[in-house]
Amino acid sequence: MKPRIIVDTGPLVALLDRKDQYHGWVKAQLASIDPPLDTCEAVLSEAAFLLSHVPGGSQALLELVVKGLVTVSFSLQAEAQPIQQLLLRYSNVPMALADACLVRLTELHAESLLLTLDSDFQIYRRNRRSAIPLLLPEDRAK
Repeated sequence: MKPRIIVDTGPLVALLDRKDQYHGWVKAQLASIDPPLDTCEAVLSEAAFLLSHVPGGSQALLELVVKGLVTVSFSLQAEAQPIQQLLLRYSNVPMALADACLVRLTELHAESLLLTLDSDFQIYRRNRRSAIPLLLPEDRAK
């Protein structure tokens, strides 16, 4: 069984912005991944904001959701307490809300991989002690 792929903001932006330095890397990764990619609404909000300079970027992002290529299986309402704990634990990084939601998603789905461009996920731990399995470009790895 293939692992669930959870996607962060950076890869979504890189996929939809051909000028992004990681556009090619993300496309290559996605060529070997079966959809859907799972994420949270905080990631979609960040990505929509970052794509506001790309003509049609926000619309293209939502089209990924409409087509079922990107799904949102995460409820912030249901996971608010663990998210608060993560934000407090990593306040020195600092951890964004979207990052906390993604860490929590990896805790809820132990078989998952996180597709990201953010090296901070090498610092974060799921379930307080376990490294998060990542799909991360080599030049972003610490």
